[in-house]
Amino acid sequence: MDHLDKLAETHLYSLRTLKTPGIGRTVAKVLLVAFVFFIIFLFLPWQQNIRGKGKLTTLNPKNRPQQVQSAIAGRITDWHIMEGDYVNKGDTLLTIAEIKDKYFDPNLVPRIREQLVAKKNAAEAKDNKISALNRQITALRKAVEAKMAQAKNKLKQSRLKLEADSLAFMAEKVNYNNAKSVFDRNKNRFDAGNITLTKFQEIENKFQMSGAKVLKVENEWLQRKADLANASLELASVDAEYSDKISKAQSNLNETIASRNETQAQIAKMENELTNVLVRQSQYQIIAPQSGYIVKAIKVGIGETLKEGDAVATILPQSDDMAFEMYIKAMDMPLIGKGRKVRVLFDGWPALQFSGWPNASVGTFGGIVAIIDRVESKNGMFRIIVKPDPEDEKWPELLRIGSAAKGWVMLNNVPIWYEIWRNMNGFPPTMYEDENPGIKIGKK
Repeated sequence: MDHLDKLAETHLYSLRTLKTPGIGRTVAKVLLVAFVFFIIFLFLPWQQNIRGKGKLTTLNPKNRPQQVQSAIAGRITDWHIMEGDYVNKGDTLLTIAEIKDKYFDPNLVPRIREQLVAKKNAAEAKDNKISALNRQITALRKAVEAKMAQAKNKLKQSRLKLEADSLAFMAEKVNYNNAKSVFDRNKNRFDAGNITLTKFQEIENKFQMSGAKVLKVENEWLQRKADLANASLELASVDAEYSDKISKAQSNLNETIASRNETQAQIAKMENELTNVLVRQSQYQIIAPQSGYIVKAIKVGIGETLKEGDAVATILPQSDDMAFEMYIKAMDMPLIGKGRKVRVLFDGWPALQFSGWPNASVGTFGGIVAIIDRVESKNGMFRIIVKPDPEDEKWPELLRIGSAAKGWVMLNNVPIWYEIWRNMNGFPPTMYEDENPGIKIGKK
C-alpha cells in the first residue's frame, strides 16, 4: 500500500500540483515575520512635530538689510563706493547736488544770516523803544500825581480864601449897615441943624468909604469864587490831560510790543529757515547709517535725479545675530510656546532628516522658539522666530540672510500608529501638559 502511495505521488501530475511549493512556504514565513515587525514598529515612540518653511533673518531689526534713502531731492554727482564694499558708519556713499531753484544761491546762508542780524537789530531797537515808553509812562504818572497834588492844594487854598473873603464881606456888610444907620441919624440931625456941615460931611465920607469897602470885599469874594471854580476845572483838566497822554503812550507801547513780537516771530522763522538750509546742505553727502556691506546700488547713474525718500542702495549690517523666520498654520499655534526646541534644515546644507527621531537626523541644526507673532502674517499663517540653540551645534558661518530653510518644532512622544492615524484624519497633534515650566499646551 505504501509503495502504491509513493508511486502515485511521484508519477501522477495531479497529485504533485496539490502539494504546497517550498518557496511559497518561505514567502509566507517572511511575510509573517514582516507583519510582526510592522506591528512592533507601530508601537515605537514617535516625536510629534510641527513643520514650517521660512527664511533666515536677524533677531534684532537693526541688523536686517535696510535701504539707504535720500532725505532730500537731488541729482547724483559722484559715487564713493562700489557694490560689495564694506563701509563703516558715517562713511560717505555718494554725493548729490541741489535741483530746487530755491536753494541755488551759493551765498544763501550768508544772506539769511545778514537778514537775521538786521531783524535782531530791529528787535533790539524796538526793545529800547519799549523801555523808553515804559519810562515815559512812569514819568507821566509821576507828573500827573504831582500836578494833581498841586491842583488839589490850589483848590484847597481857593476854598480857604473864599471862606476868608466871605467872612470879610459879611463883616463889611455889617460895618456898612452900621455906617448907614449913623449916616441916617446924623442926616436928620444935620437937617435939624444940630450938627455942623463939616461934621456931617465927615460922617457922610465914612459912610461912602464903607460902601466902597463893601463893594471891594464883594468883588474879592466873587473873585475867590471864580478862583475856586477855576481850580476845580484845573484839577479836572489835569486828570484829563495826563490820562490822554498816558493812554497815547500806552497805545504806542502796545503797538511797539506787538511789532516786537512780530519781529521775534520773523526771527524764529528765519532761524528755522537757516537751520533747515544748513541741515539740507549736510544732506548733500549721503552717509552709511551703520557699518555693513553694500549689497545693491539702486540709483546708479551720474546725473540721475532723486526724490525725497528715494532709496539709493541696500546695506547689510555685519552681525552674528542670525535667526530663522518660520511660518506655521493657525491650528498649530496653541501648541507652540517660547522655549520650544526646533530642528532647522538650511538650503544648501545636505541633510538626512527624520522628523520623528531628531536624534537620528544628520545635517540639521538646533534652535529655540524666541518670538511668536500675535497676528497672522500672510495667507493665514503665523510667524515665529527661532534663534540658535546655545546647547546644540553652532549654525554655519556661511549662512546668508534671506536663504530658505525648513523647520520642525518638536512636541511630545506618541506611538507611530497614533501619528499615522492623526495625519490620515488631519487632526492636530495631541495636546499634553508640557514639561517646560510656564508653557501649558495641555488637553482639557
